Amino acid sequence: MKRCLATVPTLAALLVLMVAVAPVSALDEADRLFMVGERALADRFYPVARRALERFVTQHPGDPRVPRALLMLGKARLALDDAQSALEAFARAQGTLTAPAELLETRFWQAETLFRLKRFSEARTAYDEVVRTDAASPVAPEALYGYAWTELELQRPEPAVVALRDFLTAWPEHALAAAATLHLARAHVELKHFTDALPLLTTFATKYPGSRLVPDAQYLLGWVKINNGDPSGGLTDLRAFVAAHPSHAQARAAQQLIRQALGRSGNREDMLEAYKALMEESPPTAEGLHEAADIARRLKRPKDQEAAWRRLKSEFPAHALTRRLALELASAAFKQKNWKDAAAFGATAVQSEEAAVRAEAWLLVGEAELKLKRFPQAAKAFEAVGAVDDVEAGTRYRALAGLGLVREEQKEWRAALTAYEAVAGRTPDSSLREWARERAAAMKSQLGKSSPARPATPNRSEPAKPAGKPTGKKS
Repeated sequence: MKRCLATVPTLAALLVLMVAVAPVSALDEADRLFMVGERALADRFYPVARRALERFVTQHPGDPRVPRALLMLGKARLALDDAQSALEAFARAQGTLTAPAELLETRFWQAETLFRLKRFSEARTAYDEVVRTDAASPVAPEALYGYAWTELELQRPEPAVVALRDFLTAWPEHALAAAATLHLARAHVELKHFTDALPLLTTFATKYPGSRLVPDAQYLLGWVKINNGDPSGGLTDLRAFVAAHPSHAQARAAQQLIRQALGRSGNREDMLEAYKALMEESPPTAEGLHEAADIARRLKRPKDQEAAWRRLKSEFPAHALTRRLALELASAAFKQKNWKDAAAFGATAVQSEEAAVRAEAWLLVGEAELKLKRFPQAAKAFEAVGAVDDVEAGTRYRALAGLGLVREEQKEWRAALTAYEAVAGRTPDSSLREWARERAAAMKSQLGKSSPARPATPNRSEPAKPAGKPTGKKS
């Protein structure tokens, strides 16, 4: 910063001189513009560099330094987040430069600009071209690093791993080595190659003690250990990370991981500690309260589970986790034959935006209402299952079977028969299919009993006689 500020008076004086002093010749003016642009770019005073270089290439298009000026102009524009106009300048430079080194440098900056524009496939091609053309070029390390990064952005961790390994092998002391190591570890984690990620992360702080990425590596190390069978070691690393970097962007995520690890540890004291921490989290999160409810369930502490549920429902009524927990509670209540609770929890779960949760919740509500002999409500719930898109076959036909039972209870034999026959003919569940066939046969029997005797069908050759009035003698 001091360096940049110190250059401001000098640059300002140069600009004043350019305006106040009449140029001796057009060449002198071109020299001044080029010099100001070049020095301003070197000192990262990008607005001045851009103005001077734009004037230079516009006013002196025949100057042999124009290709180099275009390259510098593109850098200044890119530094000012004007990537599209930077790309135009680089394209013009590419078409006029002749020195191989400058052409390669321009291609590298084109790759950087394409990456900034999120045109990752094009950027990948440009980076690759730079490395393949001259692996000894000054821009080759950054190009290989950029190539690996584009592979990560393109969701291709395997080639990214190869490129990052090559980078670290060729340039282990490069300024980007720490970042490349962390990205390599993350790529291994994405591929679930935890044993490959661990040594990179374990030695990171020792290898790169001055890197600003040390906290990120420490957090990732704790995450890997927790998810790779070493929860104790992961807890130690994460606790140290939170203590040393309480304001880090990942600090909150680390605290959540710590609580989740404690909750999964199996140790009752650790689980109670995690439950308490999750319930006291400020501000509360839906994820934390959902986890607290699950810990209480595993500890078989129904009152604590209910407390977590009430807070989750009160503070995050429309959250997906609230609906999922409601479905879990409805299922548990149904298994315990608490039909009213099952119906009540299910009524919350049916509001879910997730089709699978909504369908299963309607099914549970219907089955609970059927047990409570509230047949209209049960029928409504079972019919709602069929209205949900992309319902699993098992859920759909269980609901249709339930609807058949409701109609049977209401003595609507024909409607019950229709439901049972649909289940018997289509369900993939063999047990349910046999049951539905038995119920369908029973409904046919009921329909036979309840149908009134029908008159014999008249012979077509003898038209039926019209029913006449009773006959009697005339008076």
